[in-house]
Formats: sequence, C-alpha cells, structure tokens
Amino acid sequence: MKELEYPFDSEYVLKKKKSLKRELLARENVTYLEKKVAVLGGCTTQNITLMLELFLLNYGIKPVFYESEYNKYYEDGMFPNPELEAFHPDIIYLCTCNRNITEYPNMADSRETVDGLLKKEYDKYCGLWDHIRDTYHCIMIQNNFEYPFFRLMGNKDASDYHGRVNFITRLNCLFYEYAQEHQDLLICDINYLSASYGLEKWSDPYYWHMYKYATAVPAIPYLSFNIANIIKSVYGKNKKVLNLDLDNTLWGGIVGDDGAETIEIGQEAALAQTYSEFQEYIKLHKQLGVLLTINSKNDEKNALAGLTRPDSVLHAEDFAKIKANWDPKSMNLSATAAELNLLPESFVFVDDNPAERAIIESQHPGTAVPAMESVETYIKTLDKAGYFEVTSLSADDLKRTEMYAENAKREQAQAAFTNYEEYLQSLEMKGEIQGFIPMYMSRIAQLTNKSNQFNLTTKRYSQAEIEEVAADEKHVTLYGKLGDKFGDNGVVSVVIGRIDGADQDELHMELWIMSCRVLKRDMEFAMMDELVEKARKAGIRKLVGYYYPTAKNAMVKDFYGLLGFTKVSEDEEGNAVWEYVIPTEYEKKQHVIAVNEALD
Repeated sequence: MKELEYPFDSEYVLKKKKSLKRELLARENVTYLEKKVAVLGGCTTQNITLMLELFLLNYGIKPVFYESEYNKYYEDGMFPNPELEAFHPDIIYLCTCNRNITEYPNMADSRETVDGLLKKEYDKYCGLWDHIRDTYHCIMIQNNFEYPFFRLMGNKDASDYHGRVNFITRLNCLFYEYAQEHQDLLICDINYLSASYGLEKWSDPYYWHMYKYATAVPAIPYLSFNIANIIKSVYGKNKKVLNLDLDNTLWGGIVGDDGAETIEIGQEAALAQTYSEFQEYIKLHKQLGVLLTINSKNDEKNALAGLTRPDSVLHAEDFAKIKANWDPKSMNLSATAAELNLLPESFVFVDDNPAERAIIESQHPGTAVPAMESVETYIKTLDKAGYFEVTSLSADDLKRTEMYAENAKREQAQAAFTNYEEYLQSLEMKGEIQGFIPMYMSRIAQLTNKSNQFNLTTKRYSQAEIEEVAADEKHVTLYGKLGDKFGDNGVVSVVIGRIDGADQDELHMELWIMSCRVLKRDMEFAMMDELVEKARKAGIRKLVGYYYPTAKNAMVKDFYGLLGFTKVSEDEEGNAVWEYVIPTEYEKKQHVIAVNEALD
C-alpha cells in the first residue's frame, strides 16, 4: 500500500489508521504471517502499537499484541507475569526513552560515582534482557536512548563525564556491546531517528507532559515504521535485489545519445559527483548480500561502455544480471527473477522514469517501486525505506554475488553436456549434512524465513526457536551445505522433524526447505538419504510429510511423491499429508554428491 511506504504522510496515516487497516485486511491473495508482539513501554504506547500494526500488515505480517500498562515495562518483563507467559510472545519490544533513565550525574559527582550510576542503569537493562531470554525465549527489540533536548553545559555536555549527552552516549555503547554478543537483542535506533526527524520536534515536551508519549505524536509513524522494518527483516520479508536503470539513474544523461565519454559521472562537476556518490552507495549493498542487476532500455554495447569508464564506481562484474535491450522492463524483470530463481517481490525497481515505474507497479504488484525524483534524493529515498534492514548477517550473505557468479559458470558448463547426470558428476559436488550445530544457527534461522518457493510448510523460526529445536530430544534436525568445483553455496537446506506416534516411531516433518539456487542438483535426495539414516538410528519406522499450499510454493506440491512418499490425504484447499514407511533395505536416492567425506 503506497500510503504506508516511505516517504509517507505521517499525519494522514494517523488520521486514516482505521480505514487503512480495513483496506489491508481486505486485500485478496495475501497470506498473513501471524506473530505475537508484546509491547512493554516506559511511555504511552497505544498509538505506537496502532501504527506498528499498519506497517506490519503492509509487510504481510498480522500481529497480535500484548501491551503493558504505562511505565510497567520493567515489572512486566522482570517479574512473574502469568498473562505474558500465556501470551507466548514471538517478539518483545521494549519502548523506552531518555526519560526512563533512573538517575543522571550531578556536577559534584566524582568519576567513580558517575561510573557507578552508569553501571547501575546498564545492569538494570542487562538483568531484564537476561530474564526475558530465560523466560520467553524470543527476539527482543530495545530502544537505545535519544539525546536530551537541552544541554546544560552546551558543547561540553558531550565530552564531560557529568554531561547527560556523555552519559547517554556511554550507556548506548554498552547496549550495543550487549547486542553484539547476543543475537536475540536488536536495537531500535531512536537516537538516529530523533536526529533525522529533528530532535527538538521529536522531543517536544508538550507530548510527554500531556500524554506521556516518548516522542511527538506526528513522529510516531516514523518510530513504528522503523520497528516494523526490524520485525519484517527478522521474518524474511526483506528485499533481495536492486533492479537498476542506467540513464539518469546511475549516471546523468543518455549514453546512447550523448556517448559514454560525455555522461555525467566522476569528479569533474557537482552533478557528476552526485551520481558517483549514488553509485558508491549502491555498490556498498553487495557487502550485505544484496544482488545488483541492470534493467535498461539500451543497446548492450552502449550500456557496457558506460560501465567501463575508468571513473565509474560500478562495473559489469558488480552485477549478477544485465538486461540492456529494447524489451519492456516488466519482461526484463520477470526474466531476471526467473534466472536468479527468485520472485519479483524480492526486487526493488530503481528508475528515474515515472512511466516505467507505473508499468512495473501494474505488472509486478509485489515489487518495491520507490519514487526516484532527483539524484540528490536517491540515497535518502532508498535508505530510509528500509528495504534491506539487517538483523543478522551470515557468511553466506557476504558472498552472495560471488555465489551467483559461480552459478553462471555452472550454467555455462552444463551446455557442454548432453547427459544431465554426467553434468552433475562433472561438478564434483561435496555435501555436508548433519544435525544443527551452533556455527550455523543464525544462517539456519535466516533460511527458514527467506525460503518461500521451496518451503513445504512455510513455518518460520527465530534463532532462539532453532536453538530450542536443536536441543530438544523429540526433534530430528538436519542442515545441508553444498559445494562443488566452482565454489561453496553454503547452507542451502534445512529439515526439522518431530518424533511422535503411539510408539514414538513416527517422524512428522515440520519443515523442509531448500534454497532455489541449488535446484536440480540432487541435494533434496541427499537430504532424504541422510534423514532416513538418522531416523532409523532413532528407531523411526515412518516419515510423515506435510504440504501447505501458498501463492509461492506450488513448485513443491508433489515433492514428497518424488521422494517415494504416498499421499494419504488432501483437503479442498490443497493441504496434503504424505507417508513414507522406511524399508528394511533402503536404497540411496542420489549418487552424484559426496556427502560428509570431510567429517568421516
């Protein structure tokens, strides 16, 4: 919904919150991911929760809320709370502000006294987070602290240990250190938000004294939007690809008309510098694992000429796919998505032409289409939209572009073979398949939230939930890594089964997912072989698989049938149950991947 995408009109959103909610819930073909969110506030949180609901619904997440009473965040989170325990939150958001700091330094305090105050304040939150982790086993989102709206000492408030600005800065840094060591604590950076919005407007005392709001009411949608971006990132709702125009987007001018030598890029003029800075910003996204692609109405020769300029920041090798032709851009985007084994809704279409943007919005409703009005605002427009919010960053993310380049080499190699099995043998594939281990917990959780097409039950897990499953004797878990002569694909498949049945001899498959980038490499058969082996050792007689259809996972509708399962039921909506009785003599299903050789 455009009204809830950046840049939104906060006053309009506040005014129209009820009608916007009705429209969101009335959308067709939207399957909402339901999550329980507890909001524990050191301030009034009603409007924050109402706004958060809108932005989450817009991301396809349907929240159910628990709200603490005013300024009961510490009591609700720290002490026995039967109501919150019965709620079983997936996320706890701790909505605090600098007015919740217990005690600030006085000018007469010694350094030791101030350090003691700092430690006492930090220990209060540290104890709260530890207790929530032990009790609720869920993701926590914690506000850091915005700067005070006054500086008693002026500029020295930042550098002197008596200053409130100094105290808040040091306290925030302690929060960050804790978050770096505990992946289940995520920081909502209201210190940045308040600076970006304007600290004086954000901290207008009227709203605190009148309503006990931590921020001015007009700023609440920006706070809620920021929280929603964190939550949608946790549950795999981030975008994955930038689909970029060239002319007047990555450089000034039209390369086909003006020639590569005269387009605006480089350091020779102010406008050229602005385009170069935008290219630098775009290139930084590769470090997050975001894929860069080109979608340009151009002759490919001209497009490549612009990218080969020595002063261009971006070059052809930075892009996973380049479509420079005269086909409709909607077709190019569809083709790029298919070649990358991704859905169009994973894309952000970046184009200065409003007509092209309108076509993409019409043809690909799930694709993000920001309004790129002028090059000076390009970075702001993309950055504040939160398309690529980071809540975890795995080793696989850091080398995603490299992985897709390696996939291109595999496709080229395949062309030399007429026999597909011979091609698979030529890849010299090696797999690592075993139960969950701490090293990969983050990546496993990430994969459960990002996999949409090869996902039979569409169940999502936080890292804390993955760790719980791994430690539970009633669950069988497997992760699969796959590499070959071209490179390492990292963790690409996850299986979770729950031991059940009258004799505890059935394994019910709660999750079976695989990254689409390794489709048709027999990895699913390798996972089946290892699953059967592990199940037999646990005394399992039967595997029970489930398929729950969505708009995205039709490709795996008959997956269990390919593995030798028998369908035992299917309802009108397509929800199906499959069974596989493990034979006494099980014959392995794959013969092209060397599995666990390095582990033997």
